[in-house]
Formats: sequence, C-alpha cells, structure tokens
Amino acid sequence: MSLIVKICGLSTRETLDVALDAGADMVGFVFFPPSPRHLSLETARELGNRAKRRATKVALTVDADDATLANIVEALAPDILQLHGKETVARLRDIKQKFGLQLMKVIAVETSADLASLPGYAAVADRILFDARAPRGATRPGGLGAVFDWHVLENLDLKLPFMVSGGLNAGNVAEAVRVTRAGGVDVSSGVERAPGIKDPEMIRNFVRAARMVEQDILAIARP
Repeated sequence: MSLIVKICGLSTRETLDVALDAGADMVGFVFFPPSPRHLSLETARELGNRAKRRATKVALTVDADDATLANIVEALAPDILQLHGKETVARLRDIKQKFGLQLMKVIAVETSADLASLPGYAAVADRILFDARAPRGATRPGGLGAVFDWHVLENLDLKLPFMVSGGLNAGNVAEAVRVTRAGGVDVSSGVERAPGIKDPEMIRNFVRAARMVEQDILAIARP
C-alpha cells in the first residue's frame, strides 16, 4: 500500500518547498475568501509553477461558479479540483464535462448517516475525501482542526480511492489510517502554528509519521 500524503492550505514559497522536499504527494491550495489560507490568483500562479511536476496540485473550492473555476484553472493549472461545498452530483458532472479535470469530492462526516450520499458522488468523482463536519455556525467547511469518529469508515466497501482529513497531525495519523484503511491522508491545521500559518517542522514531522504508517502496513501485508 502506497499512502498518499497531502499538505493542504499552502500559501508561501517556503512552506511549499518544505512540503515538496519532505515528499508530499499532493499539495493543496485554497480558493475560498473566508479561509485564512485563501490565495490570490497571482500567488497561485507563482506557487503552481513552483510545484509543477514535483507533486499533484489540488485546488480547493467551495461551491464555486464556472467563472471562478475557470480563473483558478488558468492560474494554477491544477491536476485535481477539490470540491468542499454542497455541490450536487449533477454539479460534479457539469464541472467534469466543462473542465476535464479529476474531481475530489469532500464528504463531511459525523455519523454513518452522513455516508448516504456516497454512492451518488462515487459514481462521478475520481476520489473521495472524508472530513469532519463543521460545527453549526462555522464560516468555512474545513481546516478547523476537528476530528470525526474514524470508526464510521471501518469496513467501508468503496472501490474509489479515498482519503481522510479533519484534525490530523503527526501524533494521530497512524491511528486514523489503521482504523479507516484510507489510501491517503490530508492535513492543514495540524501542521500550523496559527490559523493559516504553516510550520515547516510540523510539516516534516507529519510526512515522516505518515511514511512510518505506510512502512508498518507494508510490513504487516508481507507473507
């Protein structure tokens, strides 16, 4: 098993370079003004060029319209669009047809009932990301440092690749993967010293911890 490690909410050259040098498989960039990690198109263009061919570039959006998506695609040239809002299955089909990019749909999880929408999204998306449900009244859907009950995903029968997010850090990523058997992990606030401010050493520690999980799983899988 090769575990995909995604560092999301990168916003500076320094922290992007740290994530790339540490071996992150995916680097995420946020395009949502209420978030402290929101990027301008100019910064996105610079960071996107810097990350080119070194990692998969992911653009995180929340219920973005076509014009907004077109601007993001032009500036960042992402490999994947991460849809973190209330986008419907029909909206996913429309985005895929218009932009021809891979789609990662985020599903907010609190209880097993939240998985009811999964079959519809799984029929269209290329990858699913399970994140903690934001508390009532929150101004943004992710990056809040909340953990959901990973046991909700235990024994999940999903043919599509999926990742987990929500309150992950170097200390709990091993348990998250052990319980969910996710093929990837996504961290944002768990590698920050303040909202939107990534910490280089925390990034390195997270990637290192995730790679140790990967090695442990491979060791168990060997006959």
